[in-house]
Amino acid sequence: MPALRVAVVGSGPAGSSAAETLAKAGIETYLFERKLDNAKPCGGAIPLCMVSEFDLPPEIIDRRVRKMKMISPSNIEVDINLENEDEYIGMCRREILDGFMRNRAANLGATLINGTVHKLDIPTSNTEPYTLHYADHSDGSLSGVQKTLKVDLVIGADGANSRVAKAIDAGDYNYAIAFQERIRLPGDMMNYYEDLAEMYVGNDVSPDFYAWVFPKYDHVAVGTGTMKVNQAKIKKLQAGIRARAAKKLVGGEIIKVEAHPIPEHPRPRRVVGRVALVGDAAGTVTKSSGEGIYFAAKSARMCAETIVETSNGGTRIPTEADLKLYLKRWDKKYGITYKVLDILQTVFYRSDATREAFVEMCSDLDVQRLTFDSYLYKTVVPANPLVQLKITAKTIGSLLRGNALAP
Repeated sequence: MPALRVAVVGSGPAGSSAAETLAKAGIETYLFERKLDNAKPCGGAIPLCMVSEFDLPPEIIDRRVRKMKMISPSNIEVDINLENEDEYIGMCRREILDGFMRNRAANLGATLINGTVHKLDIPTSNTEPYTLHYADHSDGSLSGVQKTLKVDLVIGADGANSRVAKAIDAGDYNYAIAFQERIRLPGDMMNYYEDLAEMYVGNDVSPDFYAWVFPKYDHVAVGTGTMKVNQAKIKKLQAGIRARAAKKLVGGEIIKVEAHPIPEHPRPRRVVGRVALVGDAAGTVTKSSGEGIYFAAKSARMCAETIVETSNGGTRIPTEADLKLYLKRWDKKYGITYKVLDILQTVFYRSDATREAFVEMCSDLDVQRLTFDSYLYKTVVPANPLVQLKITAKTIGSLLRGNALAP
């Protein structure tokens, strides 16, 4: 019986997690990456549970953020502090995190190919292989050497502009644009951001999202995000966050400017035939928080685990129905989280008045605990009924005030 061959296209946290799980199970795995030094523009925040779940070493985390400032449109600041000493939000540079996860997958047996996949031939039967056409860049050239590879399964982990998704006609999704400047600050200014991250809300910084100042190794990432419809305004919104945070960025020097699309909901088709999409390619980013790293890695790991299981350890070729089992499990586990965050975004990002209400609500300790638990541990933790009731009442109260003030 021929052994199962799987191609994973894209080696960010999603692709690398899938390749690692497959390689550990002894499945013949090919991991494609176009740029091995790629630094994806991204806030780079990872939740605590990801560190343990994905065995991430402490040295790849630049900063451990334990303080959060939420800043309202009228510059009212709410401080949120993590109470437990061992809790933090990890801040990473993507080139460091991705490089670590990719190399680990390769060390465990995945074949790493420095190549750009530009075409996927879809087979006509259930057993014929898929053919990937790619440019191999291992000679250091941009054009590369044209090659092909035949495999039984393909995992598309190639981000928001996924070519694999196009090849299987996975359908489109609405997306947001993230824009960010990395700013190196003088030492004394950088001290302020030692273990602090800031989130700003307001029409001036984003009509449908938030803007951020996140600390990194020796600089801060200052950025904003907005839906595709407002794409033309992104420079103006970035000027907005620079103006709001100006006092804290004095003497800063821009060392990098980056922009990237972020999916806003899952693609209509995430599994077609023996091709599965994971991470940004599938659209696993959450609304409200815009967080994607953990969910990308998690979706990919669940997909790979389903392949290991349904292929009997690589001895049979899984079917479309087998692969769809991963989606069932994913939607069952995280469907509610996405729904809740979707509602939050719809409710709170409507106007500056509702944003003021949102920040006011964040000053409540019960709200903070619930928010942080759901962020750090990725479970929508059911609080005890009284706390839940209090939070609901507080939310409604804040919103009523917000709407009463709304233009």
